[in-house]
Amino acid sequence: MDCQEEQLVNTICDLYEKISKLESLKPSEDVNILFSQLVSTCIPPNPNIDVTKMCDTVQETRQKLIKICGEAEGHLEHHFSSILTSFEDNPLHHLNIFPYYNNYIKLGKLEYDLLTQNLNGLVPRNVAFIGSGPLPLTSIVLASSHLKETVFHNFDIDSSANSLASLLVSSDPDISQRMFFHTVDIMNVTESLKSFDVVFLAALVGMNKEDKVRVIEHLQKHMAPGAVLMLRSAHGPRAFLYPIVEPCDLQGFEVLSIYHPTDDVINSVVISKSSLLSQMGVLLVGHRACSCLATVPRSML
Repeated sequence: MDCQEEQLVNTICDLYEKISKLESLKPSEDVNILFSQLVSTCIPPNPNIDVTKMCDTVQETRQKLIKICGEAEGHLEHHFSSILTSFEDNPLHHLNIFPYYNNYIKLGKLEYDLLTQNLNGLVPRNVAFIGSGPLPLTSIVLASSHLKETVFHNFDIDSSANSLASLLVSSDPDISQRMFFHTVDIMNVTESLKSFDVVFLAALVGMNKEDKVRVIEHLQKHMAPGAVLMLRSAHGPRAFLYPIVEPCDLQGFEVLSIYHPTDDVINSVVISKSSLLSQMGVLLVGHRACSCLATVPRSML
């Protein structure tokens, strides 16, 4: 690392030390300030920073930080979902009170464009979102703005998150008829996965490499051949906030495209397709998903 990169990593590690000393990660002035500083530090694109090649101490800090960010994000979504469900009229008309709502609008547009490009204009009938949480903004944005006839099935292991999310959409006459919530560990879902044209995997489902790959392998085993898997990843210093998904983690999938945003959308997007040959048990000699990269034009953002 050069001096500038070392300074950036030191700043992130210092912020981790401060965040780890907080009594609670629920929204508060101190929590909001520290996480705002963390995001603003990590978000400037710096492709020269490869967190996977950093020393063990930094790697350990990064793993702890991703876990803390996941917990804080859950509290933040729960907090705002509770506020939104208290509105007397349709809560979905007030989503802009969530501080990162505009990011979800941009991310939803990006993911829709990627889907459209790689599905050759075909509109998915059934979509699954794994790890939807108490504020399922991706499903809501896609259902309300892009996929207006598609049915969305949201899976989360937390029953309280699903209760809030279900209440959130219940007042909307359209979305409530096309959005369903399932409280279950996705590792226990098998045959029903074959009914989905597209499966979204949230960034924080599987916070370490081993857990993430285990979930991906399960999906590959049970998704329909040719179905699309959309994943969230991270690039450069943004990988201190979210786990990285590499093409070679997607055994049994054909990687169609990877996009690394350079604006305030934090997550990278990986789109892949379940391989028929792999599901038939055919050994693809010499096949490496890492060779299937494609670049998406920035104009798609």
